[in-house]
Amino acid sequence: MEGFPQAPPKEAYRAAMVLSGAGDALGYRNQRWEYCTSGPQIHQELQELGGLSKVRAALPDWPVSDDTVLHLATAEALATGKEGEALFQELAKRYVEAMNDMEGRKPGPTSILGTSQLRPGEPNGYRIPFNPGATGCGAAMRSMCIGLRYPRPSDLSTLVQVSIESGRMTHHHPTGYLGALASALFTSYAVQGLPLERWGAGLLRTLPLALEYIQTAAAESDSNVGAWAYFQEKWEWYLSERGLATGQGPCLFPAAYSPAERDVIYKTFSLDGWAGRSGHDAPMIAYDALLGAGEKWEELCSRSMFHGGDSDSTGVIAACCWALAHGFRGVPEDNHIALEYRDRMVAAADALYQLAWEQTPV
Repeated sequence: MEGFPQAPPKEAYRAAMVLSGAGDALGYRNQRWEYCTSGPQIHQELQELGGLSKVRAALPDWPVSDDTVLHLATAEALATGKEGEALFQELAKRYVEAMNDMEGRKPGPTSILGTSQLRPGEPNGYRIPFNPGATGCGAAMRSMCIGLRYPRPSDLSTLVQVSIESGRMTHHHPTGYLGALASALFTSYAVQGLPLERWGAGLLRTLPLALEYIQTAAAESDSNVGAWAYFQEKWEWYLSERGLATGQGPCLFPAAYSPAERDVIYKTFSLDGWAGRSGHDAPMIAYDALLGAGEKWEELCSRSMFHGGDSDSTGVIAACCWALAHGFRGVPEDNHIALEYRDRMVAAADALYQLAWEQTPV
């Protein structure tokens, strides 16, 4: 069974979907924290609320953002069990439909543009033109569930194909859709129980497979290849900074890494000074937070959701991966029990678990 002594518990899948939504709602705080540029200010406001344990992430004050609405669209499309072209058409249809549920959720302009160009049901209607500006994190933030559906090493080629095709339905630029690959791949690594220190190097080893797919998928491959280098080079730089280039620890963090210092350092990850806004650095900040948080939910939130960047998009990725290792242990119940769309998250998790583990020969 390729290194899997047994299937992971179904509860881990439920925690992954639900806490991903919680990470979104906490990092978003109904627009207030997503657009706050100061991590120390967010931490101060959190203390004024009584601390993380006192936050009841529920409507009306703590809605999920566009991140979770689109993540659910991805998950529910995958949950149909469709494959290949039929799956891509289903994803496109659900992304278009999801844009009707964006009041107060602040979808990004690239997601708005991309979904407006989709033509689900038509031949190749799930493909849109290459976009030189489509470098944002809108594909990365909705793709973790692809790793839940395709968690095994033997699923890697399918995970690459589905993450790229779904990602470029809105973000047809390597910096954008490779973020979808990173989020999906890291989630599959979390399911596998792969040591965190190996994840980044594993991503770099997977990029040649992604490039090969792009070169053979006959969709503006020249433009894609021409814009390919930045994502890989930035990840190589980051792994060198953390001492993880070979996939072995220990991870090297800056000596001082408080919320104020993280704001400065996270910006060095970024494309344009807005940390976590792009496809490469949303999963990068999530990964950085996972490396530093250990078993502590509060520390994960501090690092991935309460910083002066795109805090909901980094939180939604980090929390999904963290939950696969730790479940709901140590998470204040109020952070997730009344979460908007929680029932949909649980239902999607159960369906993905069944497809990945209960219907697959092992």
